[in-house]
Amino acid sequence: MLRLHDTATGVVRPLELRDPGHASMYVCGLTVNDLPHIGHGRMALVFDVIRRYLVFSGLDVHHVSNVTDIDDRIIDRAVSEGRTEPEVAAEFEGAWWEAIDALGILRPDEAPHATAYVEGMVALVTDLVARGVAYQTSTGVYLDVEKIDGYGLLARQSLDSLRSGARVEVDPEKRSPLDFALWKTAKPGEPTWDSPFGPGRPGWHTECVVMSLDLLGDGFDLHGGAVDLIFPHHENERAQAVAEGRAFARHWVHNGWVMTGTEKMSKSLANFVTIAQLLEGTDSRAYRLLALRSQYRSQMQVTPETIADATSALDRLDRLAERFSVRPQPTLATVAISSDAGDAPDLVAAEVETFRAHMDDDLDTPGALAGIFDAAGRANALGDAGDTDAARALAETVGVLSAVLGIALGGRDSVVMDEETAGLVTERDAARASREWGRADDLRDALVERGFVVEDGPNGTTLRR
Repeated sequence: MLRLHDTATGVVRPLELRDPGHASMYVCGLTVNDLPHIGHGRMALVFDVIRRYLVFSGLDVHHVSNVTDIDDRIIDRAVSEGRTEPEVAAEFEGAWWEAIDALGILRPDEAPHATAYVEGMVALVTDLVARGVAYQTSTGVYLDVEKIDGYGLLARQSLDSLRSGARVEVDPEKRSPLDFALWKTAKPGEPTWDSPFGPGRPGWHTECVVMSLDLLGDGFDLHGGAVDLIFPHHENERAQAVAEGRAFARHWVHNGWVMTGTEKMSKSLANFVTIAQLLEGTDSRAYRLLALRSQYRSQMQVTPETIADATSALDRLDRLAERFSVRPQPTLATVAISSDAGDAPDLVAAEVETFRAHMDDDLDTPGALAGIFDAAGRANALGDAGDTDAARALAETVGVLSAVLGIALGGRDSVVMDEETAGLVTERDAARASREWGRADDLRDALVERGFVVEDGPNGTTLRR
């Protein structure tokens, strides 16, 4: 059984499912106001691997990740560039999905937009005011955190400790500097929606509460995101659910930062690298491998040296796959581990057991990768010794377990395409160039149905078998 560190309890514990055989996960997505950077990429990769492993373990997974398409930063950018907020959001949402595809990350089953859920957010705020846990000022509606049982649970701090560490409050109408906006009163020139509290727009912390509970239901299994979301964002999400008497996430999972040398990578420090910049000269699978070499809760170092080393390691796996003609795996590696698995590869049970033991132990991907590379080395040694059958079985096992981690083996060389497939690729590149994302997705699905692995890069669509 998969055991993950739970931020709420501070311990590694089993991921206990609400519904047997079904896993529900909500991962905070992007505010689409700028190009996504490799820190965003790491976050998405972590939860992509969790999803893939849950599916490999035989579970049906319902994965939801939101798009924040209205926010102060979107508004500020729209004003500075003389554009509308929807234009800014559409541009950078497109860049986000393009980056997700290029990194080989599975898109969520549902990607709700904040602007589509304003009515539900108004209903939530109205209810919280009626319950007496929220109050209105001239600047908006705020949650009174003093009235929320267990506020500070995710931050692992008491209310008194949080209060003493709060920044000096500049809004004299707020009861506490910790109280946060559920609804923001309209300002001139900003987009607004009608509400019982007057025109305005929702606060950031409210959208995920409404969307996650609507799409996954009360007591969904896992809520995740990067560690910088723990407080105040996730704390404030949880507070609203508690205030409404709703069962919220059963398990909280957060990944660590990406570091560049001694500094956390961030836009505020101007030391960030966009995903597109990284992939101009780096195999997306190498970045995934690099991310998986760090335990998901630890800091991850991204430097030219670490990327080069990951690229070299990936090449060793590709050469193994080519040597033994390892069969390509489906997007979600759901191969059965049994002797009557039909066309499934005959996997080496001991390697699978070792892999599972590492993955079940708080997603120990460094340990799982070490086992994969050890198996790859032994497969080559067996092949050199002439034991072709045993070598091929180990190599096939390496291919399947790599696919569970989202690493498809076999290199990036383009395949020979028939005329119809080439036409689909040309049409898809044209759709992406004109930002017709829905059409591009449909064409991607058509190529996948033909047995291709589809990757996006600076030179357009690339196909692999």
